[in-house]
Amino acid sequence: MNLPARASAVRSATAELWRYRLDKPVGGSGVGAVDLVVVELEDADGHTGTGFGYVLGGGAAPAVVAARAQLERFVVDHAPLHPEALSRAVLRSFNRTGGGAGMIGLAAIDLAAWDLHARRLGVPVGMAMGGADRAVPVYGSGGYHGGQSLESALACAAQHRAQGFQAVKLRVGGGLRDLALIEGVAGRIGRETALMIDANEKCSPTTARRLMAVAREAGVLFVEEPLPANDTAGYAQLMRDGAAVATGEHLQGIAEWGPFLRERLCDVIQPDLAMMGGLSECLRLARMAELFGIEVAPHFLPGVFIHLAAAMPNVSWLEDFPLLEPLFEQQPRYGSNGTLHLPDAPGLGLTWAAGAREAWKLAF
Repeated sequence: MNLPARASAVRSATAELWRYRLDKPVGGSGVGAVDLVVVELEDADGHTGTGFGYVLGGGAAPAVVAARAQLERFVVDHAPLHPEALSRAVLRSFNRTGGGAGMIGLAAIDLAAWDLHARRLGVPVGMAMGGADRAVPVYGSGGYHGGQSLESALACAAQHRAQGFQAVKLRVGGGLRDLALIEGVAGRIGRETALMIDANEKCSPTTARRLMAVAREAGVLFVEEPLPANDTAGYAQLMRDGAAVATGEHLQGIAEWGPFLRERLCDVIQPDLAMMGGLSECLRLARMAELFGIEVAPHFLPGVFIHLAAAMPNVSWLEDFPLLEPLFEQQPRYGSNGTLHLPDAPGLGLTWAAGAREAWKLAF
C-alpha cells in the first residue's frame, strides 16, 4: 500500500531511553528489567506515530544513540517514505557497521513509521500492510520458569485454559527432571490443549536429542530453542529426528535466518521485534518463510504481532507472555476461545499508560 497522496514530511521526532523494572524476574532467562527505546514522530499535518524497541535485561543506551542518528539522517525533514522503504534505507546504512544496536533503534523507528502510516490511512497497521482481520490463536507462556514444580506448572496451565488459550508453553532446562514435568503436564491437560516446551538454548546436543524424543512421545507441538541459535548443524540433526522445532528469537536480521529457511532447519520461526529491526523486516521474513512452508510464531508482544498475523497467513500462533503490557493503556482482548483480532483503532492501537513516561524515562 502506497503513502497517502498528501503525506507530509516528519517535522519533529524524539528518541528516549526508558527503564522498566519488573517486580520479579520472569521467563526462562530471568529478566528483571527492560530498557526501551521510545520514538515519537509528528508530521507537518499533525499526524503522529509511536514506536519502541527494547533490550531485555537492560543496556539500550547505544540503541537510543543509533535511533537519534537514524532519525536525523533519514526521517526528520526528509521526503516521506513508505515504512518498508524507510526500513530498507536504514538497513543499507549498516553495511560497514553491522546491525547491532542500530537494529534496536530501527525497530522503534519502524514501528513508529507504521503507526504514523496507518493513522494517516485511518486503518490498523495490519490492514495498512495489505492484510485483513482474522482470529489468531494465542498460547499461554507467562508464569512458567525453569525448575518449576509439576504442581506449579499445572496451576499455570489451568489458569491459561480458563482464559481460553488453546495451548501452553513450559520452560525446561534439558535435565532429567524435565522429563517428569513434560509427561505430567501432558497427561493432565489432555489433547484439547496443545503443549509446547521452551529450552531457552540450554541443552547440549545429547540432552537436546533426549528432550526431543520425550517431546515426541508426549505429543508436544514444538520444542523451542533446544540449542543455541548459531548451532545450525545441531538443528539439522534435530530435524532428522522428526520432532517439530521452533527457534529464532535471538537471530538478528534476515541474513542470519538464511540457513534456517534454505536448509529447513526448523518448522516454526520466532522473530523478535527488536532483534529484527521492526515489523518491516518481520514482514519480509514471514513472506520468505511462506515460500518454504514454514510457520511463524513471533516472540511475545501479541498486541503488536497481531498486525503481522493479519498480513501473513503463516503466522500460526501468538504468544501471551505479559511483560511490557502494563506500560500501555490497552491490553490484548482475547476471545473466549483464546484468539486475538486486530484492534478497532487506526495505527498500532497502542497508547502509553498514564504516568508511564514520568515513571520510567531516564535522563539521557
